[in-house]
Amino acid sequence: MVATGAFIFLLVLLFMVLGVPVAFAFLAANLVGAFLLMGGFEGLLQLVDNSTSLITSFTLVAIPMFVLMGALLFHSGLATRVFDTLDTLLGRIPGRLSYLTVAGGATFSTLTGSTMANTAMLGSLMVPEMNRRGYASYMSIGPIIGTGGLAMLIPPSSMGVLLGSLARIDIGALLIAGLIPGVILALLYCLVIFLQTKLNPDSAPAYEAESFPLSRKLYLITVNILPLGLVIFCVVGFILLGIATPSESAAFGALSVVALAAVNRRLSLTVLQKSLASTVAVTAMVFLLVISSSVFGQLMAFSGSSTAVVDWAINMEGGALFKLLLMFGTLLLLGMFMDQISILLLTIPIFFPLAASLGFDPIWFGIIVLLALEMSLTTPPFGLLLFLMQGVAPKGTTLGQVASAAMPYLACDLMLMILLILAPGLALYLPGLI
Repeated sequence: MVATGAFIFLLVLLFMVLGVPVAFAFLAANLVGAFLLMGGFEGLLQLVDNSTSLITSFTLVAIPMFVLMGALLFHSGLATRVFDTLDTLLGRIPGRLSYLTVAGGATFSTLTGSTMANTAMLGSLMVPEMNRRGYASYMSIGPIIGTGGLAMLIPPSSMGVLLGSLARIDIGALLIAGLIPGVILALLYCLVIFLQTKLNPDSAPAYEAESFPLSRKLYLITVNILPLGLVIFCVVGFILLGIATPSESAAFGALSVVALAAVNRRLSLTVLQKSLASTVAVTAMVFLLVISSSVFGQLMAFSGSSTAVVDWAINMEGGALFKLLLMFGTLLLLGMFMDQISILLLTIPIFFPLAASLGFDPIWFGIIVLLALEMSLTTPPFGLLLFLMQGVAPKGTTLGQVASAAMPYLACDLMLMILLILAPGLALYLPGLI
């Protein structure tokens, strides 16, 4: 049976190499696996029965709600107003547009949880303006790539919800656990910008910025930023205070964005139509992936393949730290060739049982996995955000330039990884308050 499990695993990889979409690659392999392992056509019927129960879980309600929340913020223009306000507040600080990218990106991450949406929006908003101001390419490209990945850690992380659902760990605790590491990472990014502007002042030329009185700044904060604190409180605060479950807090978050858009007269039938259409499309894809990956994990366990790999890893020479670094490196390596969801689908059935056998806290290990996935997005030569950034960068920008700009931010990710190993409480303190 172990050989059959290995065959199913290789079949998934073969379908991916042939260009079959991820969800359908797993579905096809699952059908073959169920037929071989579970008694022919009766096994296929069992697969259908299992699939129905997998997506009728109340915890999965958080996924469409978080997606809807981000879509409403984007299409209503509320997110753009946050960037404009932060630009006004930063004034004449050297490299202020780079800092604005980190501050605005961290805020947008908190409100959407989408890495791709974060990077695409930052690229379209900030790159043209930074080029016009004469910023060096690494001062514009680097912060956008780095900050784009913050959505992987800062709640509400859509990838965190998916990881929690697939790995069967507490989604609320996992979301809250990413808050402190995410803030630390944003501060490390600001330190990189500070050092770059000190080492080369010409990389971010000074220019005259319109000066606003304090009363105007307070007004912009009150109108454009403080109301979004309501959204953050509905999502993060409700979970932390135990008022609502992650699914319920996600619904409150989406409702609060609707209310804010309505109050600001940004809510229209067109905004609702675009937001709901994108939410349905993304949610359908995610739910199909949840079915595919969960059945795949069941087949791996049923065949004994997962147990065999875990036993092999446990018996390897080297301690728990070595095995953790091996798993981390594997995630980075896979990230050079595969998308993050595919990586989760392949590794969760193996890595989380192994982590449990090594005595790792599942929430802490989940944050490590999310950090590795974030790094894999910007790891040359095939990190997905590198290609996305090249697409929104000025014509003539090479992939090498984009990768070079991303390197200091990858170093910050690595520093955070070391901090989490040395001080697990950075990830576990807030979940411990729930």
